[in-house]
Amino acid sequence: MLSPTMENALNQQMALEGYASFLYLSMASWCDREGLRGCAAFLYRQSEEERSHMLRIFNYINEVDGHALVPAISQPPHEFESVRSLFEQVYTHEKKVTASIHELITLSYKDNDHTTLNFLQWYVNEQREEEALMRNILDRIKLIGEGPMSLYYIDKELEKINKSQIAAEASEEEKA
Repeated sequence: MLSPTMENALNQQMALEGYASFLYLSMASWCDREGLRGCAAFLYRQSEEERSHMLRIFNYINEVDGHALVPAISQPPHEFESVRSLFEQVYTHEKKVTASIHELITLSYKDNDHTTLNFLQWYVNEQREEEALMRNILDRIKLIGEGPMSLYYIDKELEKINKSQIAAEASEEEKA
């Protein structure tokens, strides 16, 4: 059974994951408008992934006899200065999510809540992967540069990354 403090913290984490989903959806729309189809496809998939993270917490809270609350999600920004600034915002947000997961881990130790601690380990691994991926993308953007011609190559790189991740996910599903 969840402590009231843990239940509240998990509901707050759910709101953070939901915001990430909406943020990435908004970013995908901007990329679509800018003709960056590879970037848009990557961000649409990221948006779905964040939604699944939110639902995973939602289901966990209810499974352990808590009460999952559907979060109110603030409207994310819908205009971005550049692809680089957009992915810098993604990276910053992922670091914020990681810090929040770490706070939940600390709380689960404090509450002696081994069930939630075990549940959160998946998020620890997921956030490590997410941060590494976003750093990798930012590194590629910095290497390629940011002119009109560079946008084409950035878009193609994101398209490759997206296809690679889809293939890796399919491979994992086959193993399961």
